[in-house]
Amino acid sequence: MNITGETRVLGIFGDPVRHSLSPVMQNAALQRAGIDAVYLPFRVRSEELAGAVQSLRALNLWGVNVTIPHKEQVLPYLDALDPLAARIGAVNTIVNRDGLLTGFNTDAPGLLASLAEDLAFLPVGRRVLLLGAGGATRAALVALAEAGAVWIGVANRTRVRGEQLVENFRAVFPGTEFAAMGLSTAELAGVFPAVDLVINSTSLGLHGEGFDVLPWHRLAPRAVVLDMVYSADSTPLVAMAREHGYRVADGLGMLVGQGEEAFALWTGRRPEPGLMKRTLYDCLGVQNWHLDST
Repeated sequence: MNITGETRVLGIFGDPVRHSLSPVMQNAALQRAGIDAVYLPFRVRSEELAGAVQSLRALNLWGVNVTIPHKEQVLPYLDALDPLAARIGAVNTIVNRDGLLTGFNTDAPGLLASLAEDLAFLPVGRRVLLLGAGGATRAALVALAEAGAVWIGVANRTRVRGEQLVENFRAVFPGTEFAAMGLSTAELAGVFPAVDLVINSTSLGLHGEGFDVLPWHRLAPRAVVLDMVYSADSTPLVAMAREHGYRVADGLGMLVGQGEEAFALWTGRRPEPGLMKRTLYDCLGVQNWHLDST
């Protein structure tokens, strides 16, 4: 890579950010496309977020991805929001056009792409349970409701936050039934038998934590599981789902899907099909990446 004074800078803001694979796949796509740009990880603490966003203008960065814990907190520091990002209430991609910072959400299309490609799952007419109630959950909820899911449940440790989340969208998506519940074995056992898809949309598993409350014996054999967390090894949720015989995917496919959308927003070009995913497989080693697609 030949860095010059003309090289554009992209990146990712998050805390933690060391684990991010976005630099690997984005830099591969930039180089293959012959675009003079580099993508870098930036650890940004919550108290530093306002200054970090302002630095996009000061340093003329091309744009950044935004990850945990900043997807919702970043909104007040932007000049404009894409309609989808505004509906979701969370941003994972910022584009800088001559100092005008616009927020987008590519998690939603990235999720749908992963479900279709990695799990052969289409949301229309299906029932989905989301674990969590943060920015990633909001993106998943909007994507699934727009794609025709008939029931979406939100299970969160703080039940009131899940209730507030679904209440915000009941009028927006009248064709979808919503429910909120606590993240307890008893409450999950009541809805698991009718669920077609379980999604972990929290950061739980990022450091090896597991869900010890899931009543796997109540989940229908037809159901599939998606863990938005990704790891060089199986996440605990992926390992448990596979152990119980369920088709499961981790966050690689969604990472790739949202990354391809972000690349197009920044550069105006689509990355080479399949390049980002192949790059991540090569980086991690196929034998170490557990992803069931059939």
